[in-house]
Amino acid sequence: MILNGKVALVTGAASGIGKACAVMLAEAGAQVVAADINAAGAQATAEVIAGFQRQAVAVAADVGDLGQIDAMVKQALAAFGQIDILVNNAGVTRRAEIMELTEADWDRIHRVNAKGVFFCLQRVAREMIPRRSGRIVNIASIAGKGYAGTSNAAYAASKGAVISLTRTASQQLAKHDINVNSVCPGVTRTALSVANMLVRARENGVSVEEMERRRAADIPLGRANEPEDIAALVVFLASPGARNITGQNYNVDGGIIPE
Repeated sequence: MILNGKVALVTGAASGIGKACAVMLAEAGAQVVAADINAAGAQATAEVIAGFQRQAVAVAADVGDLGQIDAMVKQALAAFGQIDILVNNAGVTRRAEIMELTEADWDRIHRVNAKGVFFCLQRVAREMIPRRSGRIVNIASIAGKGYAGTSNAAYAASKGAVISLTRTASQQLAKHDINVNSVCPGVTRTALSVANMLVRARENGVSVEEMERRRAADIPLGRANEPEDIAALVVFLASPGARNITGQNYNVDGGIIPE
């Protein structure tokens, strides 16, 4: 119970990596605010957590809207009185080649993946600064480090922004004893990645099973991530053992990107 007494706010908590983070943080002892634009999904995550006797509340929030970010934080504070951990996970993408991307694609992706991450970080940091304590973990991607298999260039750019933000925010918030790090997943089995894989299978004229085989063959360890692989590192970065780690962008990718 390394996170007993801590309150964690997780965005994009209805499914995939966000849900795994919310559940694993709760298993480590934290009280959890599960936030997502999908209100029913967020509630389902909160109910999973309640099932093993941990406190959780669900909040409906679109992180691309500053008013909803503010309301989300206020609901978290009303429920638990503090926020010790922010997992900035909400994100969107679609499979597209660079010449297929539209202005609408760019705006939609960056509204959530870059703008949303920044303003969630900023808003939660306002609550952490007076307490001189906090852990912020941004979910970036190896796409932001140049992974050729990215879903699209706009997504890669948005995750590069998260990586850069993590470095700068860590420097500027260090004086308030707030740690800021990011986790950069590689290929991970989520509903979003499955949808992208279906598109790739159609593009290549192969079965989904063959696309799975090709994908695994490109990973040195030979297997894609499960969401829990990401969540395990998130829990560590939120824990006392990571008290002197900040400004880092850690890959969890089976060895795809060697840095």
